[in-house]
Amino acid sequence: MELAIHNWMRAESLEHTLNRISKLDYTYLEIQGAPESYDPQKVKLQMDIYGIKCWGSVTLMLEERNLLAKDPAQRKMSIQYVKDVAKMVSDLGGSVISLVPATVGKIIPDATPEQEWEWAVEGVREVYKYTEELGVRIGIEPINRFETYFINRGAQALALAEEVGPNCGVCLDTFHMNIEEVDMFETMKKVGNRLVNFHVADNNRMAPGMGHLNWKKIIDTLREINYDKVLSVEFCAPLDRTPANPFPNSIESDPKELTAEQKKFLEDHGSSAITDDFYTMLTKKSMDTLTELLK
Repeated sequence: MELAIHNWMRAESLEHTLNRISKLDYTYLEIQGAPESYDPQKVKLQMDIYGIKCWGSVTLMLEERNLLAKDPAQRKMSIQYVKDVAKMVSDLGGSVISLVPATVGKIIPDATPEQEWEWAVEGVREVYKYTEELGVRIGIEPINRFETYFINRGAQALALAEEVGPNCGVCLDTFHMNIEEVDMFETMKKVGNRLVNFHVADNNRMAPGMGHLNWKKIIDTLREINYDKVLSVEFCAPLDRTPANPFPNSIESDPKELTAEQKKFLEDHGSSAITDDFYTMLTKKSMDTLTELLK
């Protein structure tokens, strides 16, 4: 197993990210799902310079993006967005897209469970047909109930993947599993060979090793199910604005590259702009914790 890291957790240039992670011995990047922001040819050149490969991308299901929206035009737009993310990954030589079917932050359904399931299957199948042609895998990702009402557990993601097609997979995330699963290790075993991506953060969404999750057992279980792909680091540090803050220099007081959309996305995840030093520490801690267990 090798290590990747996402780049949506801090607003900074891609080059700044690549420079940091290459120095910390990461080999892959899971690039944020913003295909409109990247020129694949230029990004590929940058990544080659730093010796970093694209592992994949995670869909940013914000605002109107929703594969199970009541409005057919909204569903069509959302399907096209996911296809655009998959095309970006393919152009960068990547392997997977982590797909959250519904809008992040939306917790009220548009229709009946049966109707929404039909829309979800229909939408993911259309994306799946496209990704199969590109040679990119889909990993349906469950996220916790406070971020979506749809697909919170591995069993739900597995059911959707199985209905979509034989090559459709699941992406599990330790942070979300800690909230939603009765037994995350049994969930990992149940997903088994459908597991195509694995996101890692501790129970508090800090870097692995900064909470109470049993990382040795997590790695051992991945080996038991023969998962030999990439562990993709996706912490999103909760910020402490009180005198009890153990990291007093963690909050960026004057963020330079944070758009309104990025700020809202981070705040929806219980975070905001963090300093370069704090982010680097979390990135290094993730590497140190996981590489020790992967020896």
